[in-house]
Amino acid sequence: MQINIPALVAQLTLEEKAGLCSGADSWHTKAVARLAIPDIMVSDGPHGLRKQAPASADPDDSIQAVCFPAACATAASFDTTLCHREGELLGDECRAEGVSVLLGPAVNLKRSPLCGRNFEYYSEDPFLAGSLAAAFISGVQSRGVGTSIKHFAANNQEYRRMTVMSEMAPRTLRELYLPAFERAVKEAQPMTVMCSYNGVNGTLASENKTLLTDILRGEWGFDGVVMSDWGAVNDRVKALQAGLELEMPSSQGVNDQKIIEAVRAGTLSEAVLDQAVTRLLNLIYRCHDAAQQPETPVFDRPTHHQAATEMETECAVLLKNKGVLPLKAGQKVVYIGGFAETPRYQGGGSSHIRASRVVSALDAAEEKGRMVQFVRGYPANRDEREEAEFMRAVDAAERAEVAVIFAGLPDSFECEGYDRKHMRLPECQNNLIARVAAVQPNTVVVLHTGSPVECPWAEDVAGVLCLYLGGEGVGAAADALLYGDANPCGRLPESWPLRLEDSPSYLNFPGDGKHARYAEGVYVGYRWYDARQMCVRWPFGHGLSYTGFVYHAPRISAPVLADGQTVTVSLEVKNTGALPGKEVVQLYVADATGTPGRPPKELKGFAKLALNPGEEKTVSFTLSPRDFSYYDEALGDWYATPGRYKILLGHSSRNLPAALEVTVQTARRLPMQVGANTVMGDLLRDDRTAALAREIAQTYFAGKERRSDAAQEAITPEMNLQMLENAPLRRLRGLQGTDEAGLQAVIAKLQAAVDAAN
Repeated sequence: MQINIPALVAQLTLEEKAGLCSGADSWHTKAVARLAIPDIMVSDGPHGLRKQAPASADPDDSIQAVCFPAACATAASFDTTLCHREGELLGDECRAEGVSVLLGPAVNLKRSPLCGRNFEYYSEDPFLAGSLAAAFISGVQSRGVGTSIKHFAANNQEYRRMTVMSEMAPRTLRELYLPAFERAVKEAQPMTVMCSYNGVNGTLASENKTLLTDILRGEWGFDGVVMSDWGAVNDRVKALQAGLELEMPSSQGVNDQKIIEAVRAGTLSEAVLDQAVTRLLNLIYRCHDAAQQPETPVFDRPTHHQAATEMETECAVLLKNKGVLPLKAGQKVVYIGGFAETPRYQGGGSSHIRASRVVSALDAAEEKGRMVQFVRGYPANRDEREEAEFMRAVDAAERAEVAVIFAGLPDSFECEGYDRKHMRLPECQNNLIARVAAVQPNTVVVLHTGSPVECPWAEDVAGVLCLYLGGEGVGAAADALLYGDANPCGRLPESWPLRLEDSPSYLNFPGDGKHARYAEGVYVGYRWYDARQMCVRWPFGHGLSYTGFVYHAPRISAPVLADGQTVTVSLEVKNTGALPGKEVVQLYVADATGTPGRPPKELKGFAKLALNPGEEKTVSFTLSPRDFSYYDEALGDWYATPGRYKILLGHSSRNLPAALEVTVQTARRLPMQVGANTVMGDLLRDDRTAALAREIAQTYFAGKERRSDAAQEAITPEMNLQMLENAPLRRLRGLQGTDEAGLQAVIAKLQAAVDAAN
């Protein structure tokens, strides 16, 4: 349907325009019957459809739907194709149910293992999160359904999330907390962006023009609608001026009236309101037209359930295996733990799906005719030890050939709305795992958790399989992986520390309730652990397989990368084992120029390869200058220091057998303002001032070489050079008779050299 949007806006009354800027209820935009403007429906996601049941007045009463693996699990797939497929299926479900916008994906960074909503977020790494989000968005929107990437921005805790102020350096914001949004916006153009509750550097996100307009639209080219998180609007007029078009849910007309009054009082330009309404109408008619297409998909729950199960087999991560897995037919196996019969497969809160069918590991074992005994040992929903049941589990484990303990976090430990208090499993679980491992060397732990947990028993068990929160087919996937019907191929999208106290934000999370200070800067996740050379339980990108892979013949298309160019990195990967499997090749860039404050390495590429036994494939990556850059606050832009960089390729962040080098060249120069406090070291290292700085050093500091023997013995030439590194130009005062005028002349000469080079 061709609609003349500007003409339609011109026909709207002020009251109608203001009304369009907020929801009609919890899930619908407003319609304008007078002009036949339709409404559209939005619904919670992102790993399933939480649509309000049509016959219910309760917004939390949802239809029966398919629960796919949560983002914590799909991120472990390291597979953009899988995320795109998940998006397509969810897009079909939305079309079938008349939903126009799915509220997801959620791409906030996992700053701390304790964030209560980590299960809904992808990763501690922005490149991984942004790449998977872009694929998911493209999948959903290929079906004519919009997405709402969230929560923009720096929403990394649940504690006082509606009011807390996230405070960080501009570089930290740009390098860690914005790039996932940037990549998704530029590559996939989500129809909507959802602003977060919290503030960022002094301004609430809903009123933050720098975020919502200058960066999102001005720098990244976003052309959709910005909506609020539910109840995130504080000042409706300020939010509208900042670039927030749609307030959700309905304010029952209260904030609409504030918009009307502001326009009439002249404190809000009607042109700003018209621009917001134009964007809203573009969204409404885009979604409405898609919904009118004659071929409406059918919500095929059984087929989607099978797809969700298959996805989870790609997401689960085999963390440890001392030859105990895969299990063999005919082995005497005991399953222990309440999660074996009642799996935890999703998180709590706004993304909670009323699952159409949930399969447990016990269900799957029974269906396959496995020789499995079951002992509950402990409940799935609380931390409670019952001594008789505890001892029954230990006894059964000792009598079995293999003990498989299904452990994890109860729903009450991990949920939207509050953060975890610690990083431990329930004590009843830790105690039983330790006791079973003491009597049964073939003990396997299967974890159901949305984020890392401390594993004090890790060295004592023979195997660990992490399912994360794997959706409604998690039990069938677990069965296939345990018995070798599927080969594990997931990788950790976050570092698993040995203990909470090791984590980067430990001293600053969650803050004092008013301020959350991101004092760890750009050192989050593996960037932190690598910079401190700390041991972790399992590193970022880690995951095992039932087969083996080797890397060889790494190569790069050119040894030098200049402005506006790209280089291609390639290598060969071979399956050297006896089983088909999938390998995730990871590429990291390491700055070797000596630029201060850069993490040891950063993920800049990944690819998942399916390989049969003996098969070999080539994998290639393309890198641009941005992949070697950091955000320079003085420049206000991304900058790659000229010089040498390492390109590291391999299986995880700490298993990188292939290495290459490239030299980056650039005509750009960082701004430099020479002054009395500019230090000699900076001048000697900068090619614009190096020659002059050497002359100054020889002229003004040469006298130090003609000191007495005793003085030269106390301060050697090497020591003098190091002191010179830190000497400011004002130290020239008094040397060789230099007065203030002479100092300023030197400064002017140096500045002229900088300006001429620029």
